[in-house]
Amino acid sequence: MSELLKKLTGKNINEAEEAANHLINDCDVDLFKELVSQENFLFDFIKQNVAQRIYNACNEENYRNLIPFLKYYSPSYDEAVIAVLSKYADEDLTDEMLELFETGTDNEKCYCAKFFSYIQDSLALDLLRENSYTDNDSLNANCAATLGILKDIQSYEEALKKLDSDDEFDKLSAVKFLVIYGNREALEKIIGTMKTSTMSENIAGYIPYLVELPELINQDYRNGILVFNNIINGLGEILGLYEVINFEMFNIFEEMLARQADSALAVLLLNACEKFNILTENDEYMFDEDKNTQAEIKDIKKLLGRVNKNQLKQLLPQELKEDSPFVYTALELTDNIEAVKELLRCNNQTLILKTAETLKKLNAFDDTARTVALLKITDDNIKSILRAL
Repeated sequence: MSELLKKLTGKNINEAEEAANHLINDCDVDLFKELVSQENFLFDFIKQNVAQRIYNACNEENYRNLIPFLKYYSPSYDEAVIAVLSKYADEDLTDEMLELFETGTDNEKCYCAKFFSYIQDSLALDLLRENSYTDNDSLNANCAATLGILKDIQSYEEALKKLDSDDEFDKLSAVKFLVIYGNREALEKIIGTMKTSTMSENIAGYIPYLVELPELINQDYRNGILVFNNIINGLGEILGLYEVINFEMFNIFEEMLARQADSALAVLLLNACEKFNILTENDEYMFDEDKNTQAEIKDIKKLLGRVNKNQLKQLLPQELKEDSPFVYTALELTDNIEAVKELLRCNNQTLILKTAETLKKLNAFDDTARTVALLKITDDNIKSILRAL
């Protein structure tokens, strides 16, 4: 780290302000590039301080010196940079940003997308729509957020249509767009998509950024519990463990434990017990996490130690139904052989296979069970698996 960057990010206020003034007044692109390169190595509070110093160093005489910095994108400083540019924006600068949005690099387009959330020029709409589904997540996010601020109906309706796509990645990209766009009316369709998607954990992980989990659970109990259960399934594999803090899981579990348990809650709590045991008993999950995340996960595990597992397991057969969205998780958790066997008579071939595998795990997949299972199976691959179990 250069001496200038140490000063810019340091505790000495006078030195930091002097470095920020140099950065802007002398248009030190190399220093800004170095600052951005440290994105993952600086604490958030340091980056917030630097962003404020950059903003304070700008004025009507030097603000255009920020333009060359746009080649280096950082979500930590984009707000400060664009707040300055929009503050002094005139028709010429707006035209320049429109041109840059059309011809610039992805980094430059990220800043441009945010610029038009401040300078709400309808000429930017097409560019915002075109850049909402790129390979650059920051660009997608900034475009979606700006389109949401502009309340652009066309892009919103297109995203809703993408939820009906046969391509799972198209569905997920539409979910990301809709969550960042911020229209809560999309929630029902997003949850409907989650229920049928092979990427249900991924989708569930975005939903609390549209509607917080406690609110969702209180307003739409079973769907809220289902979203939370899918998040639990994804923790550590698909979703980052930091989400336990972002979603305030400790508080939610504490509230759930105070409720009268029903079958959906039984699935959630039993599943959570298993997940947090796995997370804390395998170093591969925890070794790379910060101390706050590790502590939160351990606290949640301790809290879940209050769960009466035997009592909750008695409620699981209520979810061992073909039409239950909790059925697959319930199968992982139950030891009720008779209730499981009933699922062999369902019409869902994938569920029949999962049921047979559960019975095999419980040492209860005998010849009779195999025969019952095969009666409903038309898929040759599933037939082969069942015969081999």
